[in-house]
Amino acid sequence: MSGTGKRRSQKERSAETSTRLMNATIDLLHDRGLARTTTPEIARQAGVSRGALTHHFTTREAIISVSVADMLSQTTRDLHRFAEDFIARGGSSDEIVDYIWQMMDDRLFYVTMEYLPEARHNPDFRAELIPTVRDFHAGLDAIWTALAARTGVDPDHTRIVMNATMCLVRGMISQTVLRPNDPAYYQEMLAFWKQQVRQQFPIEAASSQESRRKAGTR
Repeated sequence: MSGTGKRRSQKERSAETSTRLMNATIDLLHDRGLARTTTPEIARQAGVSRGALTHHFTTREAIISVSVADMLSQTTRDLHRFAEDFIARGGSSDEIVDYIWQMMDDRLFYVTMEYLPEARHNPDFRAELIPTVRDFHAGLDAIWTALAARTGVDPDHTRIVMNATMCLVRGMISQTVLRPNDPAYYQEMLAFWKQQVRQQFPIEAASSQESRRKAGTR
């Protein structure tokens, strides 16, 4: 029965089970790693039988690839919503850097580190993920392109800044594996990078300096 007292359809029950299985898969990838994300563990984590799992996903590879694609799709939808809000407000490059850090640090990159080696060696798995990854990068591109248009900076140069930012953030998050619980260390690097990014968008940099000057005279 649903929360409204109505009996759920078979389609609704099936969709709910699939969602539970995908969420359990991502939880296991993040908490225990790819090697320990087995179908018995996924079923146990989701609270369903092995039979229910194999009914929805015939192989371990299938459930992992679908779950990862679903996670990336959700992240991409959030990214596009941020892009729409950013464009409407005329947000700053600092906001973009902060958003990317928060987005990648919220399990996304840790899960990515688990499935990337598999994608490298498994062409079918890689092929299934590529369209979703392209959508993800289209969301990133929308944000940075909006900043480029507002500041008059060449879009191609802006994409270099975007890719450099992504590489920096990925490297920083990788480092948290061996250097956890040191937020000041990472915030110092983010503050430094924000300053570098501002210099790539002169109109924004001038506006930021003027705002700090006015604040200092109050």
